Amino acid sequence: MILFWGDNIKYKIPSLTVDIFIFNDNHEFILIQRKNDPFKEYWALPGGFVDYGETTEDAAIREAKEETSIDVELIDLLNVYSEPDRDPRRHTVSVTYLARGNFDDANEDDDAKDIGVYSFDDLKKLNIAFDHMTILNDAKNYLDNEN
Repeated sequence: MILFWGDNIKYKIPSLTVDIFIFNDNHEFILIQRKNDPFKEYWALPGGFVDYGETTEDAAIREAKEETSIDVELIDLLNVYSEPDRDPRRHTVSVTYLARGNFDDANEDDDAKDIGVYSFDDLKKLNIAFDHMTILNDAKNYLDNEN
């Protein structure tokens, strides 16, 4: 995105996004299969762009509901991911949350082609989109150290 400030100055700024690691007591988690490019048919954490005037917390709750049909409770901030090439479309910064929700409500919607409940052992057989393998590894480390 390019912002114009005054008559002559242009600023390129990254887009703000959220990703949500929705997990249960068994440390299983939700992934969605992407319906659209980039990474069409790859598996990803639910997430998306923050709307203007929206907090990242509200965006995470909204995006989780839109893509998974799950009402989530945010548990903690996992991390912020800002590598300029993390999304091939443009520079994005993701604020990533840990959340809990009722997996029985899970149903793909919006940008999701499919939805699944996975364990960390399942990741070897999945094509993971964006930098979400890094996020998943960080989530595993968080869960392993929570006690």
